[in-house]
Amino acid sequence: MKKRILFLTGLAAISLLVLNSCNKDLNRPPTNSQTSGQVYSTADGYKLAFAKVYGSFALTGNNGAGSGDIQGIDAGTSDFFRLFWKAQELSTDEAVVAWGDAGIQDFHNMNWSSGNQFLTGLYYRSMYQITLANDFIRQCADGVLSGHGIGGADADKIRRYKAEARFLRAYQYWVLMDLYGNPPFATDSIEIGTIPKQIQRADLFKYIESELKAIDGQLAAPKTNDYGRADQAADWALLARMYLNAEVYTGTPRYTDAITYAKKVIAAGYTLVDHYNWLMLADNWKNANEFILTINYDGLRTQNYGGTTFLNHASIGGSMNANDYGAGGGWGGLRTTKSFADLFPSYSTNPDKRGEFYTNGQNVDISNQSTFTDGLAITKYSNKTRTGANGSSLDFSDIDMPIFRLPEMYLIYAESLLRGGTGGDNATALGYLNKIRERAYENTSGDITSFDLNYILDERGRELYWEGYRRTDLIRYGRFTTSSYIWPWKGGVKSGTAVSSYRNLYPLPSKDLSANPYLKQNTGY
Repeated sequence: MKKRILFLTGLAAISLLVLNSCNKDLNRPPTNSQTSGQVYSTADGYKLAFAKVYGSFALTGNNGAGSGDIQGIDAGTSDFFRLFWKAQELSTDEAVVAWGDAGIQDFHNMNWSSGNQFLTGLYYRSMYQITLANDFIRQCADGVLSGHGIGGADADKIRRYKAEARFLRAYQYWVLMDLYGNPPFATDSIEIGTIPKQIQRADLFKYIESELKAIDGQLAAPKTNDYGRADQAADWALLARMYLNAEVYTGTPRYTDAITYAKKVIAAGYTLVDHYNWLMLADNWKNANEFILTINYDGLRTQNYGGTTFLNHASIGGSMNANDYGAGGGWGGLRTTKSFADLFPSYSTNPDKRGEFYTNGQNVDISNQSTFTDGLAITKYSNKTRTGANGSSLDFSDIDMPIFRLPEMYLIYAESLLRGGTGGDNATALGYLNKIRERAYENTSGDITSFDLNYILDERGRELYWEGYRRTDLIRYGRFTTSSYIWPWKGGVKSGTAVSSYRNLYPLPSKDLSANPYLKQNTGY
């Protein structure tokens, strides 16, 4: 049986209501149909509250599909990973979308504004999840626990919950740092009701780093926690990812640290699953040997129109048969560009099995972004099991979304070494890269004997595509906004064009600028 985080069945017991659309709510306890005294009066109450901290990653609201925690955006599109994915992938060579929703074409055309509804939704989703974590962490103080008469093993378990909530808060602050740079900032230590002040990107980096290091010893050892819950390996993986991008975030490279933490994850005993096409299936919970941390989706218990339901359904259209991918129907939205497909020469006949393209009836060149048959379809996300059975629902996906998985650590190790990091060696890096290649080719025919930075970027594309990495990678390589890399419809031009460098950061939402006098908009917006 699939191991779900233990909280999902009790999630509806706590009816946390929506936050208003202003950033001062970062430092306000979530409105609740029960008082905090009722919720946190028992160890079981803490468990249910903790459920919401995790569950808000996989749910848009407490009442399933169509319910939403976030005001100002359609509930069906307010899932965290759906919003994060749009910002990270639709703005790059890896994805285009056919739909005409207000603001959605802004991503690939790279002409978004501070009023873009999806950027606003992601911003508030991340802040909402931080708010949930802050409130839970406040309630885990030793004095509060003792005041509720909670001690012994129950108190120890709640302290572990607290460390995980701090990790989830740090992860969401990483999202805000990476995409928006300089968000409002509040923790559990600031007086409730205080409007949070803005934090600068480099200072936020220091805070996240200090938090992750502080909770390291408080988290479960790698691979010992429930599937879908954070442990030390997740902590190290986020540090490795941050250090790889530290020069972008702070102006100071930290590649040696990136190698150090990638090595810690690698040494924790993770291994690659046998086949690449097993990664995003309805029973991919079986990939726990490769997945370091996941957002757990379930077609019966976490129903919403985001996450992997979005990635499964939206990538089906044209002459594709939705039943082949465990879906009740296709949404005719997502495809990829020729620039990305060219990483896999010959597309569908390339021996690299990571190129999961559907080509029948699809044009590799995109004349019209709104035409699904323009652009190759991607079949990476399939709501089928390894044996070919459908998931538990044809309408909602069972596919879990890995936030971290082992190959990212291999690639961080190799790239950081090339960029001057110490503590690693070329032979080890080459061995890691060939592990990835041998899984991709299912033999040694794709092995390489040398590698450079351009190879690493291309290999990250082949291995990690449509998992939420591409924008961050292109920025690190100086290719997101510049003319050094052009893809179809970049900047809203069919042949592609460079755009202003200020678009390496997304704007703070105009709603927040009106609500919080401490905020200053990112340059250029």
